[in-house]
Amino acid sequence: MVRNPVYTYEFVSNETYVYYKYELLNSSVFSRMVLNASGVSQRFTWIDRSHSWVLYYVVIVDQCDNYAFCGAYASCNINKSPVCSCLQGFEPKSPRDWSFLDWSDGCARRTLLDCDKGDGFLKHAGVKLPDTTYASVNKSIGLEKCGELCSNKCSCTAYANSDVRGGGSGCILWFRDLIDIREFSDGGQDLYIRVAASELENIGAKRSSNDKKLLGIIFGSVIFIAMLAIGLILYIRKKKAKTKNSLEKNCNDEDENEVMELPIFDMKTIIKATENFSIDKKLGEGGFGTVYKGNLNEGQEIAVKRLSQDSRQGLKEFKNEVILIAKLQHRNLVKLLGCCVERDERMLIYEYMPNKSLDYFIFDESRRKELDWHHRINIINGIARGLLYLHQDSRLRIIHRDLKASNVLLDSKMDPKISDFGLARMFGGDETEANTKKVVGTYGYMSPEYAIDGLFSVKSDVFSFGVLVLEIVSGRKNRGFNHPDHQHNLLGHAWRLWMEERPLELIDDILGESCALSEVLRCIHVALLCVQQRPDDRPSMSTVVLMFGSDTMLPQPKQPGFFTERNVVEAESSASKNDSSTKNEITISLLEPR
Repeated sequence: MVRNPVYTYEFVSNETYVYYKYELLNSSVFSRMVLNASGVSQRFTWIDRSHSWVLYYVVIVDQCDNYAFCGAYASCNINKSPVCSCLQGFEPKSPRDWSFLDWSDGCARRTLLDCDKGDGFLKHAGVKLPDTTYASVNKSIGLEKCGELCSNKCSCTAYANSDVRGGGSGCILWFRDLIDIREFSDGGQDLYIRVAASELENIGAKRSSNDKKLLGIIFGSVIFIAMLAIGLILYIRKKKAKTKNSLEKNCNDEDENEVMELPIFDMKTIIKATENFSIDKKLGEGGFGTVYKGNLNEGQEIAVKRLSQDSRQGLKEFKNEVILIAKLQHRNLVKLLGCCVERDERMLIYEYMPNKSLDYFIFDESRRKELDWHHRINIINGIARGLLYLHQDSRLRIIHRDLKASNVLLDSKMDPKISDFGLARMFGGDETEANTKKVVGTYGYMSPEYAIDGLFSVKSDVFSFGVLVLEIVSGRKNRGFNHPDHQHNLLGHAWRLWMEERPLELIDDILGESCALSEVLRCIHVALLCVQQRPDDRPSMSTVVLMFGSDTMLPQPKQPGFFTERNVVEAESSASKNDSSTKNEITISLLEPR
């Protein structure tokens, strides 16, 4: 841990004890450490102003952090499936239990040791060392002497360096079963485990055989690749043609037995409409590619979303957006007019929005003057109605997953239209949430359960909507928000003002007297309800729309998600300007000493 003016941290190792300690230096800070039944360590700090304990940090744990999870002579690797496996030279004690993913019995030696005939040691690299309850340490000798010492003691089961610093030093010996070993893809240290001599011979023979097989495979592969070189070129050409036909089918044919009748634009039409993608026609650019303005022969204005070759929006996202948005019709959703797929090009053709996107106005010092409170409340209500349609009123239940200011377009009357459905997910009638291994979206708008655990639901969109409302009210971005008095993001700033009964200080200064304070206060209140930590505490979009349209009493919001103060130590100590970041897997939530 990085030293700071509040705590000191120290690792102590001597003949009697090995321990890690911390000391509280600032007597004005009240803190407590909690270790729960799941093994998760949390530290809480007392905040006098709110009379509550607030989470300061939590140590992240996983399955392999459970003590002896895989039993004796087995290792745990969180990146493998199954996570437990026997060490080389060992086999499951109870194969039946292992087949049911019960690893607690651990593993046993495949071949018993015979100290008189001579055993050997097998090196295991990149592991967390076993439990040291039955181990001894000698700091005065190195690894080579350590190995000799273990070899001469028949009861010694393994050895390693006791200190990994400076290339390694000291000696640690184990004398009973090896428990609680963990493998790392990066990090860890070397552990030498005693096995029978015959096991070493078998492992060596297998490696030699594998090396020969590998050489044969490499030689055969070279010949095989050479023979397929010409065939591969032909395959690529066919694949491109197939991709085009597949996309055209998705754009203009059937999906789930429904004809979408989405027009296909040819490349010549698009090139002519955009004047060969002239720089003067360029409307904007993002991670997916570039958007151009175009004019069709009939005089209709269009926006062409041209995906770049290395776009993060790939074929799957492109097809997803075509299929989803073609089925959606709502005044607050952008209308998709068609698509174009030719050669390596993938393009979507939308109705043209003359006022670009919301972020073009709201985050610009001069342009946001054009958004008075009348326009802002109209935009907030329009986005809410568009989300309600996606979540509840359309034929499909759709979660947008990337709602943000740049994905809200404005038409000639400054009415909002939600756009960019490349990351959206479609749900069945009974589905309410899902899980994904690939978290996509924009930091600053993602809900905690989605960013951390990959869980998303309609409540994930509600969280993004809450962030967006606070940005519209304040004219400030959530991510990158700065304030002289603290290091919180916009959500944290809004929450502090709410707790101090000063929420109206959040209002954009440019609004002046154009806003109705009661409306603004209600918007802030609803936004804080939308960004609460737990999804169950957030309202649905149908409830949000009702909240905006009535004067009913609203419930009190709870602390928002990601109530995080950045660079905590730097914020609290003017004497130290050192970077307070740490490589430890700890999430800092709040530190507010007095």
